[in-house]
Amino acid sequence: MSITKVKKTELISQFKISDVDNGGSSAAQVAVLTERINNLTEHMKFNKKDQHSKRGLLLMVNRRKKLLSYIKKNNVSEYEDLIKKLGLRK
Repeated sequence: MSITKVKKTELISQFKISDVDNGGSSAAQVAVLTERINNLTEHMKFNKKDQHSKRGLLLMVNRRKKLLSYIKKNNVSEYEDLIKKLGLRK
């Protein structure tokens, strides 16, 4: 199941950096990706042989990893706050 438009705007408004941020900031992108990863993980629990979704899941995980490393490199305190809010491990 994909992420709904309402849920996506809620996540963007919660994690945006400034008032003019429409979801382009790294933190907002990580939040949306985390929601999509969680939804796809639930799908994969019941559809273990779905290789196309598995590939998409791996791509999203790698994209989130790159964004998180970028945030960590530029602002460590923002990184720590973000992983705490999203419930991700270090």
